[in-house]
Amino acid sequence: MSRTAQEWEERPAVPEGHFVDSRIYTDPLIFNEETQKIFNKTWKFACHVSEIPEIGDYRTFDHAGYPLIAIRSDDGEVRCFVNSCSHRSSVILDAPAGTAKNLTCPFHLWSYDTRGNCVHITRPEGYEEAGICKANRGLRQVRAETMLGLVFVNLDDSAGSLADYIGDGLETFSEILGTHELEVFHYHRVVMSANWKQWHETNMELYHEWGHVVNRTTSVAVKGYHDRMWKLYTNGHGTLEPLAVQYKNYPGWEDRAQKMLPGLTEGEFRVVDLFPNTTLIARSTALRIDTSTPIAPGKTLVEYRGLGIKGESPEDRAMRQKHHNQFWGPLGRNVSEDVLFVEKVERANRHRAAKHGIIARREGGRGQDDEVVRSFYREWKRQMRRDPEDITQLVDAPSISATGSN
Repeated sequence: MSRTAQEWEERPAVPEGHFVDSRIYTDPLIFNEETQKIFNKTWKFACHVSEIPEIGDYRTFDHAGYPLIAIRSDDGEVRCFVNSCSHRSSVILDAPAGTAKNLTCPFHLWSYDTRGNCVHITRPEGYEEAGICKANRGLRQVRAETMLGLVFVNLDDSAGSLADYIGDGLETFSEILGTHELEVFHYHRVVMSANWKQWHETNMELYHEWGHVVNRTTSVAVKGYHDRMWKLYTNGHGTLEPLAVQYKNYPGWEDRAQKMLPGLTEGEFRVVDLFPNTTLIARSTALRIDTSTPIAPGKTLVEYRGLGIKGESPEDRAMRQKHHNQFWGPLGRNVSEDVLFVEKVERANRHRAAKHGIIARREGGRGQDDEVVRSFYREWKRQMRRDPEDITQLVDAPSISATGSN
């Protein structure tokens, strides 16, 4: 039955925690608050170690409004710095990636070594009276830690360790990531007209697989698909029990029965979602990492990386690239459709044509249960101290278990 305007705006008749206020995606005050309370304080996936293998290799990226540099320092350590000169604040490096012995600002040619020390000030004698010298003008260092080849950064110097934050969240990927040396063979990025949470929700909730023709054919129709259980961790992370996907069910595709990544079996699919905005997905022979960077309430940058085994034969690499790009390349069957899905949500939410988002599926914690999304919003609520069902309401820090209830 259709609803009147009044009925449309009423609170959904579902249990607590089973819907969200649509303003959570569009309100600029909430967006700014998320930057301060979540992104300024949690660990952010920056890059894979294979992207900066040699001394001086760097990647630039933005996080919580900060331009950052991840670099391999001259002692072999991976370090991160704010990409801003200590003189007049100019961004130092513009290229997304490269190699540099020193980081030299193009404005006044101040220069820094790979450990962030200032090593050159142009005509330093002019600063002597003010007490400015190389010893006190180093770059602002940002915490950087590496786990299983994944480089994470944190803007909060007082935050807990990466190991404490991730906990056991990567346990199902430890063999995949840690057996052989891996390397990034594919990278692309998309700017979506959607909120960052909408993208991460899509990575978490498998109910949307009905929207993918290839997923309906190769996964949803497979025996046992709906019986897999979600495992939820502290800090909002979650993973799903594996599934043997039947890729040959899709016309023109083949089974993934050879050259599987370490720890995976024929056709096996695994996924882990890390709060707040990173997902790892393995499909037997191919591995994808994606992470989002919020730009504005309705604009998000998503970066995608495909990884293979370093040193593998050209034939194996070609196979892996093919399997990766079938699903996740810019012209693949999944990523473009996922972007379309979340941009459709954004169009309705933008001016509050929609009032609520429903996360009320309950299937005993099995695959298409929304409990993993509800777990995400319990962590969001804990960090934001706001009720996701009504963003105008401030709340005390809730006592939250990893698994919640089903």
